[in-house]
Amino acid sequence: MTFHFWRTCALVVAAAAFVSVANAGDAKDASDKADQGNSTNQADQGNSANQADQGDPANKVEEKLRSIAPTASTIAISDSPIPGLLQAQINNEIVYVSADGAYLLQGTMYDLDTRTNLTEQARSVVRKDLLTNIDTSQMISFAPEHPKYEVFVFTDIDCAYCRKLHSQIKDYMNEGIAVRYMAFPRAGIGSHSYDKWVSVWCADDQQTALTQAKLGNEPEPLQCDNPVADQYELGRKLGVSGTPALVTRDGTMIPGYMPPEALAQRLESIKANLAQAP
Repeated sequence: MTFHFWRTCALVVAAAAFVSVANAGDAKDASDKADQGNSTNQADQGNSANQADQGDPANKVEEKLRSIAPTASTIAISDSPIPGLLQAQINNEIVYVSADGAYLLQGTMYDLDTRTNLTEQARSVVRKDLLTNIDTSQMISFAPEHPKYEVFVFTDIDCAYCRKLHSQIKDYMNEGIAVRYMAFPRAGIGSHSYDKWVSVWCADDQQTALTQAKLGNEPEPLQCDNPVADQYELGRKLGVSGTPALVTRDGTMIPGYMPPEALAQRLESIKANLAQAP
């Protein structure tokens, strides 16, 4: 089980506890109202309570989520295609919450008619926002003179499929693909893989240093100002959990290695779909 799964489970348990307390309070209020004044006053109070309950469900859900996840930097609520179920973005994760705030679901939602992964679509929007105005000068790029496609590749120096991908870098470029590498040392910040990435970044010839490192040659230890830690954290926010992880500017995630010709076909498909989007 992943950390994200257990964290979401914790949210569910906390939400359930919160709802139980809220429901107990509602029951007590209802009992107090039954003992109040005449029937006219009771009717007026009932109407007022109903009007309050008929408030914007999104506001109610956001308020409840913030009460159980007070450290979340972003909580955004939107409609989902299922009546009575709202979509919630908590930081960079997508979950679903019942309109009354009683239930939280984690999983993937598909449109069976179009066979569209709606949850992945929502994640793509989040990723696109995170990639807005990203500085490509802070990446190690291998690009043809006139690229047809662009892909950001989160890569680890030592992973086998990262090395396989880089061994075909000329083939990717021949397909018109600009490969822009960002650091994602899987062992984390401060690891030997991290140190290798820093040394590669600090080299006078970054392309050659990266190529040599991916051939298994130990880079000369170097230190300088570098974006390695920032890129690693960006990868985590984007949902990168393994390498290589390929991401396009529109936020589409392509996990894992893909041969050059197949990747070009996939990028062309993404490009065509974007052109047809309203």
